[in-house]
Amino acid sequence: MNVATTAAFVHFCLCATAAASDGDATETSLAAAPGDIATLPCYAVGNVTPILTTWVRNGQEVARSEPSSPSPSPAGQRVTVTRDGSLRIGGVAPRDEGTYGCSSTLPGNNTFHARVTLRVTSSENVSTSIGPATALSNGTLVVLRGSSVSFNCSGASHPSQRLTWAFSGDSSSNQSLASGAASSLDFRIEDVQPGAQGVYSCVARNAVSGQAVNRSTQLLVYYVPDRHPDCAWALERDSAHVWFNCTWSGAYPPATLRWGHDRGDRVESLSLRLNRSALSDGQTLRCAAQHPALAAGTEMTCSFTLRSPYPLGEPMVTALAATSATLTCTEDVSLPPANTAWRKGLLQEDIVPGSKYVLSKDGPACRLTILNISEEDEGVYFCRSENPLAVRELEVYLTVKTSSVYTGVILGLFIAALIVGSAVIVAKTLYSNRHRLCLGDGFGQVEDDRGDVLSLVESDDEQIFRDVVPQLPPTADGHQTTLVLIHRIPSSDPEDAETADTSPQEDTAQTEETGDLVTF
Repeated sequence: MNVATTAAFVHFCLCATAAASDGDATETSLAAAPGDIATLPCYAVGNVTPILTTWVRNGQEVARSEPSSPSPSPAGQRVTVTRDGSLRIGGVAPRDEGTYGCSSTLPGNNTFHARVTLRVTSSENVSTSIGPATALSNGTLVVLRGSSVSFNCSGASHPSQRLTWAFSGDSSSNQSLASGAASSLDFRIEDVQPGAQGVYSCVARNAVSGQAVNRSTQLLVYYVPDRHPDCAWALERDSAHVWFNCTWSGAYPPATLRWGHDRGDRVESLSLRLNRSALSDGQTLRCAAQHPALAAGTEMTCSFTLRSPYPLGEPMVTALAATSATLTCTEDVSLPPANTAWRKGLLQEDIVPGSKYVLSKDGPACRLTILNISEEDEGVYFCRSENPLAVRELEVYLTVKTSSVYTGVILGLFIAALIVGSAVIVAKTLYSNRHRLCLGDGFGQVEDDRGDVLSLVESDDEQIFRDVVPQLPPTADGHQTTLVLIHRIPSSDPEDAETADTSPQEDTAQTEETGDLVTF
C-alpha cells in the first residue's frame, strides 16, 4: 500500500483540545492496518514549531527531535519525529500497538503534553471456500445445475470483526445472504439453479477501525438440456448441394459441436455444406455435442443415414378413351426427401397442370390425373425423383382402348359360350341313349320305342350259366338273332315278397313266358 493510500486511510479521533500550559495534555486514538504508515500528532494547535519533542512508550523513549538544531535521520529509519513534533511510524506492525506519550517544548518555554493510543487492526486473513466446485484458470468457480453448494467465510480480524455474505447477480444486487460476529460464517444452497449465478462476496468489517476487507468469487452454473441435438438438412436450388445443420440450444455455456471427426466449435448451431460427389447411399452423418456438464467421455449425438430415392408404382396402365386415368407414384425412402415430379414422353417434357392434367400430392404419393383421355395421350410417362444422392425414374406406359375393341370381346365371349352349351346338350343326349346305340339301332332309331328293354342287373346272387345259347334262323334282313330268356330275380324287399305271395300265378306265368326276340 503506497503512502498516499495510507495517509488517506489513517484517521484520527481527537478526544480533547490542546492547552498551551504546563501540565495540560491531549489524548488521541487512532487505528492503522499492518503495513500502513501511521502519524501520531503531538502539538497541532496553530503553526507553532516545537523547540524540542520527545516521544516515549511504556516509560522508554522512542524518538526525539530538536528542530532548532536538526540532524538528519538515518536512511531507512522506521520511526522518526517530524518538524511539527509528530511521530511517524512506517510499515506499522502489530508490535507497534500501544499508548505513546509526547512532550513538546514550545517557544516561550511552554511545555505541551499529549497521549496517543495506536491500535493495529488486521483483516487480512479473510478466506472463503465454495464447493463442491471446479475452478477455472482465472479463479472462477463452476457448479452444475441441481447440485448442492456450501459457502464458508472465515477471518481473523483484530480486535473484533463482523462477517457478511453478499450476492450480486442478474436477479439481485448486493443482497445480504448471511451475517454474524463469529470467526467464521457458513450457509448452503440446495438444488442450485441458473439464477444463482453471480458474484459472492464475504465482507469482514473491523468493529474498531471500521475497516472492511472484501473477498469476492464469481460462481457460474453450468447446465445442459435433457434432449439430444437436432439434426436437420436444407436443400439448395440446384439440388447438387445440401446443408446439414446441428443445433443444441438451451446449454450454458454453449456446447462444443462437431460433424464426424471435424474439429468442434463452441456454438449453439453448426452447419455443414456438402457436394453431391461427397455423398453416398447408406452413408451416416453424425453430430456430437460435448459439454462440461456431461460426465467425462459422454457425448450427446444425433445422426441420420442417407438414402437414394426409389419411386414405386404400376408400370402399365390401361384406360378407355374419353374417360379419366390416374397415374400414382410413391417415394418414401429417400433421405434427404426427394423432389418427385411427373414427366411426359421420351423427351421427359414437363407437365403443366390445367384442364388436361391435374397434379396432386398426398404424403409420399404423387398423382397425375389425365382427363378426357384420347389416343394422343397413349405413351410413356416418367415419375422422376431426385435428391442430392441420385436421380431415379419410374417408367409408366399408358395404353388407350376404344369401345369397338370391347364390343368384339363381348361378342366372342357370347359365341364361345353358345358353342360350349350346344356341345353339353349333345353329349347329354348321346349319353342318355347310349344303350340304343350299342344295340345297333343308330341315330335314326334313337327316338323309336319298340318296347324292348334289356336291363343288366347287378346282384350278389349272381349265377354263371354255361348252357349253349340257341341260335335262331337268320331273319329276312340277314341279321343274326339270339333267343334271350328273361328271368326275374327274387327280391329281398319285403314289399316285393308280399306282392309275390298275393299273385303267385302271375309270377309263374311270367317266369315261363319266353322273352322277345332281340337282334344284335
